[in-house]
Amino acid sequence: MDSVLAEWIRENDLEKPLLEHRVVEQWGKILGPLIARYSRDIEVKDGLLRVRITNAALRQELFEQRFRLIQKLNDAVGGEAIKDIRLLG
Repeated sequence: MDSVLAEWIRENDLEKPLLEHRVVEQWGKILGPLIARYSRDIEVKDGLLRVRITNAALRQELFEQRFRLIQKLNDAVGGEAIKDIRLLG
């Protein structure tokens, strides 16, 4: 059954949107409660993750680590959902 569902998802080009949804859904679990506490308006569209971070110091730290974050998020959801991150204030 799993293989049939996986094939249907691939055939209908739903793999990427599903991975993007997983990133949004799992943001707090993947990056932890501290980052989740300061995160708002999390969305992914066409591989661009946009997150409003309400703490300037944390936003700067995440910006400096954005390439590591991209890798960590993609690894956690099992595919290339994120290509870039935009951190907003």
